[in-house]
Amino acid sequence: MHVLRPQFRIEEQRALEFAGRRGFGVIVAADANGPRASHVPFVLVERDGRVIVQIHFTAKNPLVELADGVGRFLLIVAGDDAYISNDWYASPDNVSTWLYEAVHLSGVAHLRRHDENRGHGDALLAVAEARLPKQPWDLRQMEPGKRESMLAAIRVVDLVVDQIEGQAKLNQHKSDADHVAVADQLARSVETGHRRLARKMQALRPGLRYDVS
Repeated sequence: MHVLRPQFRIEEQRALEFAGRRGFGVIVAADANGPRASHVPFVLVERDGRVIVQIHFTAKNPLVELADGVGRFLLIVAGDDAYISNDWYASPDNVSTWLYEAVHLSGVAHLRRHDENRGHGDALLAVAEARLPKQPWDLRQMEPGKRESMLAAIRVVDLVVDQIEGQAKLNQHKSDADHVAVADQLARSVETGHRRLARKMQALRPGLRYDVS
């Protein structure tokens, strides 16, 4: 990831927390034919002092063969984003831009044994179900034959993270007046993601006077 400015960089621990909260991203790797990518849910775990992204693919996914303990995978985790129009700023002659948050996690990918599929499924469901305001559902509630058939159709991969990169481009380099003007525009948006970005911008400079809180 090319970090545009030092003040946009997300510190590594915060980047991991961001990725863990999102729990969904894009895995990218390359074979002889070029890049391959899949959209995947994931769970972050720590094992033997290392951060591991545990994911799964359908058994026929070409990325499975690339998880050979040598090749590298890249996980892209995107957050909210918003287009910022030139005339939203308080000062003249700014450039229209895009605000966003994103984290890249990369490292060597290792294919796990089939008998580890259930443990991965349990861990992934536990994290995902905890986000919902209901009694958690788990694999024990599934008809056993259907459950085993489903688990047999996937392959679990550990991405052992050795590089953590994150960027939050939230107008940190702009003047207070421009920062407030853009945050207020986003706060008025009908888009939920835009309003979340506005709240994060307000948190960066809490002492300023915003029209929309």
